[in-house]
Amino acid sequence: MRLSQYFLPVMRENPSEAQVASHRLMLRAGMIRQSSAGIYSWLPLGLRVLKRVERIVREEQDRAGAQEILMPTIQPAELWRESGRWEDYGKEMLRIRDRHDREMLYGPTNEEQVTEIVRASIKSYRDLPKNLYHIQWKFRDELRPRFGVMRGREFLMKDAYSFDLDQKGAKHSYNKMFFAYLRTFARMGLNAIPMRAETGPIGGDLSHEFIVLSETGESEVFCDPLWLETDILSSEVDYASDLEPLFRQWTALYAATDEKHDPATSPLPPDKLVTARGIEVGQTFYFGTKYSRPMGAFVTLADGESIPIEMGSYGIGVSRLVGALIEANHDEDGIIWPQSVAPFALGLIDLRPSDARCRALAEDLYGKLLAAGVEVLYDDREESPGAKFATMDLIGLPRQAIVGPRGAAAERVELKDRRTGARSELSLEAAIGQLALRP
Repeated sequence: MRLSQYFLPVMRENPSEAQVASHRLMLRAGMIRQSSAGIYSWLPLGLRVLKRVERIVREEQDRAGAQEILMPTIQPAELWRESGRWEDYGKEMLRIRDRHDREMLYGPTNEEQVTEIVRASIKSYRDLPKNLYHIQWKFRDELRPRFGVMRGREFLMKDAYSFDLDQKGAKHSYNKMFFAYLRTFARMGLNAIPMRAETGPIGGDLSHEFIVLSETGESEVFCDPLWLETDILSSEVDYASDLEPLFRQWTALYAATDEKHDPATSPLPPDKLVTARGIEVGQTFYFGTKYSRPMGAFVTLADGESIPIEMGSYGIGVSRLVGALIEANHDEDGIIWPQSVAPFALGLIDLRPSDARCRALAEDLYGKLLAAGVEVLYDDREESPGAKFATMDLIGLPRQAIVGPRGAAAERVELKDRRTGARSELSLEAAIGQLALRP
């Protein structure tokens, strides 16, 4: 994509309303624009990152055996009355009426909706287990939306819901999602630490929050320093196997939010704990028959007995993850995207488009990289070199290829690594060979 044709409304100055780095940089980099408090339009650059995150989430859900569906954003109130949550949920739920005066709501979550789908379709124990997920926009009317997409009112969420015959099967489903989450965040370059958590309005007695350490995190967290050295991607997870021993191994290291942390019972003394702030990027819940029993989601066993389905739910804040990624990957010049979620793999800078040699070399490199399947953002604008460097550093593409008059005369290209700042100068063909390699 040529930057001269791309819609990228970058800002030179820091917006006064932005309190954290991710909000500030997303506005400055032209990724989002506020529509109203806590509600944003996603512009081309931001949407590309959002889709990259969504793809990784989807791939790991599919790998773990979950099946994708798509449920509506607007739900009927009667389903929530069946579960008992219509009055209990609180003012975060946006309640509306349609033209026939029927009570509806803009979904903050989907336990009731998916339970209704399953109870209408699954009647026998032979049809279990199942895990259904969707990626859909949600709305929660936060009292004080802030920090940009980190705590917005409208947000993109992945919800998965497991349905099992008994507690053992339900725990296996929970464990599968536990490891799918660890893999999902690790593929984005995030070390998300699972911590026992309160279940809140979702319900149940088993829950983990997945926390990314960050100075701007909303909660205080405590963990064993060995968590900072873990690598879930170093080995494959066999989702068909008994995952309980592996689950116990991974949760043996201490980690707790301030809600759960008790210095008196902590296995490590304060001076041996990592104490930090954390950003929640996902949460898992096992709540048994909390929804299936009152809503009539039962299955019949071989002997004719009818029992309620055991359930769990599993959420990942897809849009929130974009903010968390920036909080974990930025410097004073801008964003530094991990390769797996970067909107473009490469920023190509022509320092002097008016110079025939520069333009010819940059155009040649651009065409050959596109032919090799490399996604390139090509700065072909008539702007100063300083402005071009500042824009590329701000938007944070992992690599930059720079074509200037001196290099063009020798048919050489300068490559820069955005994260390390390392630079090298290569011939055109060598640059193409290196940039066309998949990371």
